[in-house]
Amino acid sequence: MGQQFVVEPRLGAGGTIGNELVAKSPADGYTLLVAPPGVVFSPFLYKKVGYDPLRDFTSIALLGSVPNVMVVHPAVPARGLRDVIELARKSPGKLSYGSGGVGSTNHLAMESLKALAKLNIVHVPYKGATVALVDLLGGQVDIVVVAVSSTAQHVQHNKLRGIVTLSAKRSALLPNLPTSAEAGQPTFVMDNWYGFFGPAGLPRDIVDRLNAEAVKIMNLPETRERMASQGLEIFPSNPQTLAALMKSEHTRFGKIVKDAGIQPE
Repeated sequence: MGQQFVVEPRLGAGGTIGNELVAKSPADGYTLLVAPPGVVFSPFLYKKVGYDPLRDFTSIALLGSVPNVMVVHPAVPARGLRDVIELARKSPGKLSYGSGGVGSTNHLAMESLKALAKLNIVHVPYKGATVALVDLLGGQVDIVVVAVSSTAQHVQHNKLRGIVTLSAKRSALLPNLPTSAEAGQPTFVMDNWYGFFGPAGLPRDIVDRLNAEAVKIMNLPETRERMASQGLEIFPSNPQTLAALMKSEHTRFGKIVKDAGIQPE
């Protein structure tokens, strides 16, 4: 675009600090946001969030997503999702799962499964999904839901056993792993999608220009190759697709948090 872009990570509070910064910036197209699902569900988890996910952003483009997968330690006698559910029902409270902390996507994914199948599986929160994955490899927990890019090599080398892909289609990194629908739980879905946003009120001509550039860049062969190596499924879209996803995810995550009994911090 003939412009210099400065990438500025704003960590903390589940991403809400960076989200709020963009939400309160001038709607001139110079302060933008790339965000995962946390932009939608963080307001359910924190009492003081300085933005409304449905009112304070302009949707520009849905860029793509990295599928989450459920993996278990090889000592767990389960080959598929039905096996995991059966084990949990036979021995309530015996199985444990690690997550990247309360309110992380891997936490909400497992809580949604527990609600769907009426299961008692113990939650062990960590300071990040990577730490939970390390303890899964060591056998300290039984199950972790994590991005396919983080665990594909462990599954391929039989250090962990893949159970299911929490997406609408199989991942190219683990093509033999069935989807949730194929495993009998079509609503057990948790993608790490990435949306491209601006502040509310972004002029239409700016939205159209940014969308066109984003779609063009994401469709470049070199971009696709690099993103595929990290497990990212690319499907750049129009602003309306992202706006519709935000609404549906807001409803879905609100129900997951409520059903899990998670209280805002």
